[in-house]
Amino acid sequence: MRRAVTVVVTTSAVLAGGFSVSQAQAATPPTPSISAPGGFVMNNGTSTSLFGKAADTRRATGSTTKIMTAKVVLAQRGLNLDAKVTIQKAYSDYIVSKNASSARLIVGDKVTVRQLLYGLMLPSGCDAAYALADKFGTGSTRAARVKSFIGKMNDEARKMGLRNTHFDSFDGISNGANYSTPRDLTKIASSAMKNSTFRTIVKTKSTTQKVTTKTGGYRNMAWSNTNKLLSTYSGAIGVKTGSGQQAKYCLVFAATRGNKTVIGTVLAAPSEAQRAADVKKLLDYGFAR
Repeated sequence: MRRAVTVVVTTSAVLAGGFSVSQAQAATPPTPSISAPGGFVMNNGTSTSLFGKAADTRRATGSTTKIMTAKVVLAQRGLNLDAKVTIQKAYSDYIVSKNASSARLIVGDKVTVRQLLYGLMLPSGCDAAYALADKFGTGSTRAARVKSFIGKMNDEARKMGLRNTHFDSFDGISNGANYSTPRDLTKIASSAMKNSTFRTIVKTKSTTQKVTTKTGGYRNMAWSNTNKLLSTYSGAIGVKTGSGQQAKYCLVFAATRGNKTVIGTVLAAPSEAQRAADVKKLLDYGFAR
């Protein structure tokens, strides 16, 4: 008569497929806790939502607005990135009156559209934003052209089905009706990142651009990216910072590791340091999912 054999299975026993219980548990990371009141993360390749916190709550966006500014410019038919734009005194006056972030553009200089996009996205130049809105809006006056350009930004948001996004400025300096959500901003950035010129610009840490002066000479403009994530997170490829009294600290971010790109947004973080910590948590979580 054969003796019965008792087999004891512990929690560390191998599961079907070769994973232990502890490994299976580790495969699903805990949902991160962030200090920012709004956040969203998705897999950029599949558009699968990975994390959301008040993802559809409307908030001020600060200079993350400039993602749409660049997107609208890059969508212009027959766009010539090497076309030159003469810097007007109005752009400089605007910066001074708003105490706004600046690309330090000099009145009379001739700057290419491509260079203006660098000035827009790296040092977050509101003067560059104004120049682009003036160049690509339509109308017989500067005010009309700017209004037209902002209209194009809102038209694009509507075409994308973004019901919780509205722009009243070309740079995020709001007149009371400039808002979006973490989910909407992430979608805008994801769409913008399909453009190779946009991708190249937003992943650039710093650049020196030669521009033509009023007298026909040249000067070098040196711009550094306000997005420190590019230097502090492995695989970071963009996208845009934002800040302000109402907006607090915002960041639309993206990173690629292997074949996976994670993209997302943090809005209204209480400090720059907490914004950075939140973004790192969300990226780590996104890659672990």
